[in-house]
This record gives sequence, C-alpha cells and structure tokens, in this order.
Amino acid sequence: MKNVLGFPQNVFVLGLVSLFMDISSEMIYPLIPIFLSDVLHTSKTSIGIIEGIAESTASILKVFSGWLSDRLGKRKSIILWGYGISVLSRPLLANASSWIHVLVYRFTDRFGKGVRTAPRDAIIADSTDPKVLGKAFGFHRSMDTVGAILGPTIAFAILGLFNNNLRWVFWLSIIPGFLAVLTIFLFVKEKKRPEGTDPVKISLKGLDNRFKFFLFIASVFTLGRTSDVFLILRVQDLGVKTAAIPLLYLAFNMVSAMLSTPAGIWADKAGKRRVIVLSYLLFSLIFTGFAVAAAPIHAWLLFMAYGVFVAINEGVQRAYVATLINPEVKATGYGIYHTVIGLSALPSSIIAGALWQHIGPQALFYYGAAMAMFSSILFFFFIYKGK
Repeated sequence: MKNVLGFPQNVFVLGLVSLFMDISSEMIYPLIPIFLSDVLHTSKTSIGIIEGIAESTASILKVFSGWLSDRLGKRKSIILWGYGISVLSRPLLANASSWIHVLVYRFTDRFGKGVRTAPRDAIIADSTDPKVLGKAFGFHRSMDTVGAILGPTIAFAILGLFNNNLRWVFWLSIIPGFLAVLTIFLFVKEKKRPEGTDPVKISLKGLDNRFKFFLFIASVFTLGRTSDVFLILRVQDLGVKTAAIPLLYLAFNMVSAMLSTPAGIWADKAGKRRVIVLSYLLFSLIFTGFAVAAAPIHAWLLFMAYGVFVAINEGVQRAYVATLINPEVKATGYGIYHTVIGLSALPSSIIAGALWQHIGPQALFYYGAAMAMFSSILFFFFIYKGK
C-alpha cells in the first residue's frame, strides 16, 4: 500500500475524512442547544432526552457494526454507509420545526457514527505496522481535532454573512460532509478477507484476558471522566467571561491537535501502556487543580493541560487496543471497546451533576481525580503482569 507523507494511504485518507466530517459536525453541534432553546423554545428536559438517546444509540451500535464488519470481511462499505447516513441527516435539522425533528436528526446522525467507528478504527489498525500504531492513531486524532477547530470558525463566519441564520449553517455543513464520503469512496482501499473464514460471534470469551482487564480499567476511568460541559461550567465559576469561553475551547483544541501525533510517536517508542498510565496520572492532577483553582488564570492553564491529556490519552488507547485483539475480530474488539467506554460515560455525567448540585463543584473534581488515580494504580500493576 502507498505511503502519503509518511503514513499508509488508508491512515492518511481516513485522517482527511475525519477532518472533513468534524468540520461538518462541529459547524452544527455547538449551535444545537441555541437552536433548540432560542428558535424552537425547547425545555431543558427535552434537550436532555435528545442528547441521552443520541449518545446511547451511538454507543450501543458500535459493537454490532464491528461484528458485522468482521463477519462480512468488509470495512470500507460499512464506513461509507456510516458517514453517508450522518451527512444525509443534515436536511432533517435544517428543516426542523420542533424538538422531535431535532431528536430524529440526532438519532440518525449518531446512528451513522455508531455504524462507522469500529470498522474505521479496524481499517486504520489493519493498514499500519504494529510498531507505529501510536503514530497512526495520533495522526487521526490530530486531524479530528483540527476539524473541531475549523468547524466552529466556519460556522461563525457563516452566521456573520447570513445575519445569524442558524439554518444556513446546517445546510452548508453538508458540503464538508459530502467531501468526507467522496474521499472514502475514491481513496480508501481494503484487504479482502480470505475465503472460508468462520463467521465471528460477539463474545468476550474469545478475546484476550488482557483486553477484558483493560476494558475494566478504561471503564473505571471513564466513570470519573465527566462531560466537558462541567469543565466549562467550572471555568465560568472561576471568573472566565462567557465571551472568552469559545476562545478558551479553541486554544484547548489547538493544543490537542498539535500534540496528538507527537504523542503517538512517543508512545510507540516509550510504550503505549506507560503513556496511558501517565495520562491517567495527569488527568488526576488536572482535576485536583480544577477542585482547588481560585482564579481565571488557573482555568486557562488547567484547560491547556487538559488538551495535553487528550493528546496523550485518546489516540494512544485506541492504538493499544489494536495490540490486544486478534486480526480476525479486530472490528468486533473495537466495537466492544467503544461501546463499553460510551456506556460508562452515561452514568459519569449523572454522578457529576449530582455531586455538583448536592455537595459542590469541588466534590465532582475530587471524585474524578480519585477515579483516575485508582485506574492508574490498576494499570500500573497491569503493566508488570507481562507482555
């Protein structure tokens, strides 16, 4: 397979796909709460229902799409359908006249994400030398984050041109989404599975015990990793002006984008397990910082540090998963991983909200720090159990 700028063709192409798709998604996502509240006059309860259903759908579907990919021996066609479904959902939002329409849009969009995620990660792993998996997934994470930077910037420009008409943003978001689908169709190549391979069953029984233990550790950590919404609420608490929060979030994404690829390369050399443990320890330190912070400058420094954490954690964990799964069940394994992480994230935000409301924000962040520290201890012993 050809190399492009030092990356296998599929890795580079899927990086571009994520860039385009994240531009499309992030043009929309920050505006949906405003659209629901100010345009459709939706209650906060209904907004919560929409997000809960949307994220649950994506989490549950990932394991089934991974299994289907392994069973059929196909990656590209499932990825293509997943991205295509999300792009085709955009007109549902642009034409929405009630919160039910937005619910249908979010369900359809997340359905597409649930379909594509596991086979996409599997094809990246399939296309990459095991020695440079960290570099490959770090690059993919970087491109994803660059899209998250460009999307809101483009949306801001469109709002300026069209007198803050949100529907224009929703319609124009189709363009980068279409580019993502076209890029997959034209440039992604996949290896055909040898004939006569037995169908894959969804089961943890055939998976490595190390993978099962890693799923447990990662889910424990995720239970303490609350939604970024609570970080934003905390920086407001610390005196960061509302108008400055988009700039703060942009700076956070820039740090993550710049460091994700170097972090992946470093993980390939230093060891992915060691870098994951370090990321958990850094997270614990950051959340302790959020608990004791007392000034706006603390919020800025901690949010930048959080960008470093994202860079050394998310891509590296996905790269590490590839080392724990047999090739014939790679997409199934990624599906299980993403589903477990996604389902663990649901109660984490409920716990966070309850801690903040009934005890205070410090309790939320001390809880997150403790869970991360506990996860790092578990992983520390896991590292020395052998290869």
